[in-house]
Amino acid sequence: MTPQDASIASRKICDLAPVVPVLVIDDAASAADLARALVAGGLPALEVTLRTPAALDAIREMAQVPGGFVGAGTLLTPKDVEAAKAAGATFGVSPGVTDALLDACEANDLPLLPGTSTPSDVMKLLDRGYTVMKFFPAEANGGAPALKAIGAPIPQVKFCPTGGISMKNVNDYLALSNVLCCGGSWVAPADKVKAGDWAGIEALAREAAALRK
Repeated sequence: MTPQDASIASRKICDLAPVVPVLVIDDAASAADLARALVAGGLPALEVTLRTPAALDAIREMAQVPGGFVGAGTLLTPKDVEAAKAAGATFGVSPGVTDALLDACEANDLPLLPGTSTPSDVMKLLDRGYTVMKFFPAEANGGAPALKAIGAPIPQVKFCPTGGISMKNVNDYLALSNVLCCGGSWVAPADKVKAGDWAGIEALAREAAALRK
């Protein structure tokens, strides 16, 4: 997969809904129910972060849910890429980038939303052929004003900002011309997941899916 093809695929994922749920899953037994609730609420693109021992099993379970597009977040190494692909991930997300990670994603045909935080990051990826990227951690790096400023000299790059985004500030990002969607964990709060409150999570998903650029 070329960087250009990866960005085309990532763009399609980002265009599915205004919000991509960022999920930290401790128990894979609840993964399918969680995915069904989010998809039913209008959020089909799901990022499962590889931060827990249950993450890969959760991806396997979610990959079976009709209408969902499950990706693996927190990709750090080529081994992460291979494991995510084997588990059924259809896209990847990383907090930053290395040449080894990019090489692995391209070799394994896994579209990547590569993490950036500075204009230099963006320029390096653009030089390689990537035009769709993650901006992370968004709020800690200046928020929507910073991303708007990056877009002025580099308008051809589009972003999915993640990190510190909630219903309180998501519209600030979605209003930007260089933002396709936002990543956020607020649509699947840990207490609702633990309680199995799938109706509550579906309601939060519907609220997020109703956001418009």
